[in-house]
Amino acid sequence: MSTMKAVRFYAPGDIRVEEVPIPVPGPGDVVVKNKVTLTCGTDVKTYKRGYRYEPPFGFGHEAAGVVAAVGEGVEDFKVGDRVVAHNSAPCGHCYYCKRGEESMCVDLIQNQFEHGAYSEYQLIPAPIVKMNMFHLPDSMSYKQAALLEPMACSVYGTANCPIEIGDYVVVNGCGPIGLGFVRMCVLRGAHVIACDVSQARLDTAMKLGAVDAVKADEVEDQAQAVKDLTEDKRGVDVAIEATGVPSVWESSMHMVRPGGFVLLFGGLKKGAEVQLDTNLMHYSQLTVKGVFHTTPMYVHSTFEMIKMGQFPEEIFVQHEYSIDETEQAILEHASGAVIKNAIVYQD
Repeated sequence: MSTMKAVRFYAPGDIRVEEVPIPVPGPGDVVVKNKVTLTCGTDVKTYKRGYRYEPPFGFGHEAAGVVAAVGEGVEDFKVGDRVVAHNSAPCGHCYYCKRGEESMCVDLIQNQFEHGAYSEYQLIPAPIVKMNMFHLPDSMSYKQAALLEPMACSVYGTANCPIEIGDYVVVNGCGPIGLGFVRMCVLRGAHVIACDVSQARLDTAMKLGAVDAVKADEVEDQAQAVKDLTEDKRGVDVAIEATGVPSVWESSMHMVRPGGFVLLFGGLKKGAEVQLDTNLMHYSQLTVKGVFHTTPMYVHSTFEMIKMGQFPEEIFVQHEYSIDETEQAILEHASGAVIKNAIVYQD
């Protein structure tokens, strides 16, 4: 049986590059020979504290490559096609899918990639092939294409925000998804304030169109620092949380004006709790909304935006590593020194 290199998670801080069988596609499935895999904040969290699966397991979920094999019944893709696949797909027939709430689909997790993206070959399950897999135009690089999943989260999250042209919007956290939020809010016509502890990430946010920046570790009161940048110091119209830090969930609510909107996108560790200022929530009539993942409609929209060059790879992806250097790539991502790194595979 032919084998490939794949990164497997065994325990926090313990990932190993192993030889495992190359997957074989079942009916409707596609096997992709990866060309590029990108590092992600979720990969960092997995590396540090594990995930919902029982180890050992493969991980990583941002990749693009070439079709190596197709399963029975696959008609839209053939061997040799340049492709990118999102990492999940809803079932389309459960209660939530029928209500148009596909990110709540009961089968969403089960329909994710069965093998991690840090691997030379990857099996794309039939539901994803059918709904969330795309042919790459000749002009699109593999690095650009692999930005599909994180940017789809930013596109979906922004679509949930009531942003009008000229509104003030703060984006708390300028990692990859936060920077996606910055770009999308700029495209919506907002005056964007970027917040982060990393000057490099704030500089990147400004390149993507942010008007103001707040270095969170250099101000005594981050919420007030944000308000001070708004007209009459009344606060922003929309506050977006993209750090996954409980204290930032709380402070985001203190950044908005009366009648403002708060989007909570950064996922917290299971069991984490935050405190709400009930007086503020009630008398200032705040709207606070949690949003998770994305939906096929916005995955498709994001792919079109990548085609248009709205998420430049040179801004989002810095260094290249081999699959044997995956741990180093993830640790550099975790340090905040880069936005993303790329694992590049040899032909």
